[in-house]
Amino acid sequence: MSFRRVGSRKRKALPLTSRLLLSHLLVMMVAVGTMVIVGKLSSPRLFVLHLQQLEGRGFSLRYARTYLVKGFETAWNRSTFWAVIVGTTAAGGLSYWVSKRITQPLTQIEQITQKFAAGQLDERLPPSEIPELNQLSASFNRMAVSLEGVERRRRELIGDLTHELRTPLTVIRGYLEELADSQIEPSSEVYQRLIRETTRLQRLVNDTQELSKAEAGYLPIHLQAINVCPFLKSLVEKFSDQLLDDGPALQLECPSKLPLVMADADRLEQVLMNLLGNAISYTEEGSITVRAWLEARRLWIAVIDTGSGIAPEDIPHIFERFWRAGQASARNTRGTGIGLAISQRLIELQGGRIQVESVVGKGSTFKFYLPLV
Repeated sequence: MSFRRVGSRKRKALPLTSRLLLSHLLVMMVAVGTMVIVGKLSSPRLFVLHLQQLEGRGFSLRYARTYLVKGFETAWNRSTFWAVIVGTTAAGGLSYWVSKRITQPLTQIEQITQKFAAGQLDERLPPSEIPELNQLSASFNRMAVSLEGVERRRRELIGDLTHELRTPLTVIRGYLEELADSQIEPSSEVYQRLIRETTRLQRLVNDTQELSKAEAGYLPIHLQAINVCPFLKSLVEKFSDQLLDDGPALQLECPSKLPLVMADADRLEQVLMNLLGNAISYTEEGSITVRAWLEARRLWIAVIDTGSGIAPEDIPHIFERFWRAGQASARNTRGTGIGLAISQRLIELQGGRIQVESVVGKGSTFKFYLPLV
């Protein structure tokens, strides 16, 4: 029984330094052994042959040949012994140094990866003199940068989502506590407020889920050839029914002949609905124009409004999650603050890019391009 336990025990593997050192020593021992054996077998014969050649030239070595051969063998054995000792020591030291030079970067990689696994995502591997290890370090550093970005976005998303959820939950809890304590009478107005807050929570959760899928690349995109003008006309007609008589005028500017674009119809409609919804919310009077044009082998689509505009210092943050311009006041119910972030990612997934131009008090222009068929 004890024999089975010992036999089933996993053998401890030798470290890479020891393996490299032993492999170098093994190669060196084979080389030295081969040299000694070949020298031992061939050197005396060659020496005797050399003596015979000397005798053929008139030298008399008949009585001294035996002593000369024995002296040569003794000298060769001693010199070979010391050569093996010195050569083995030098080769062993050199093999150990080379092994350490090779394994030192690997030891650094192990230490840094352990720190990285422990949550220190700012750790990076230093460059190495060995090309293969240098490529490994570069690949690890690229992965580290990517993971650090993912972790940063995750923390930001959790923080932003917590902040956004706090307000509707506080409102709902306040109303429910007042209803439970009979401080307010149940009425349709109270229930409508609760419905608005729960609807806002539902929209926030749905938008956050869609944004996380878009950023992770899990959102399905089905590209197909689309004729933009009929598509935009249908969308503008749909939004025109939602505008009030005293609100902004919604109009379309689209040439009759435009090339087809490669896009996902559902995702393109989602982007334009976000942009039109924002334009309607921040434009009390004037006009909202949906324009399409061809420029530099790209088809551009823009939503132009005459609303309150965006301050220059706010424009770099306009596509960030849960960000809203502080100076703009929305006419309608506040959005979740994720619509523009989702729109940006959806346009990028379709091979385009979205931009914004704005002047405070004069309006904003959100435009994006799509690749042609």
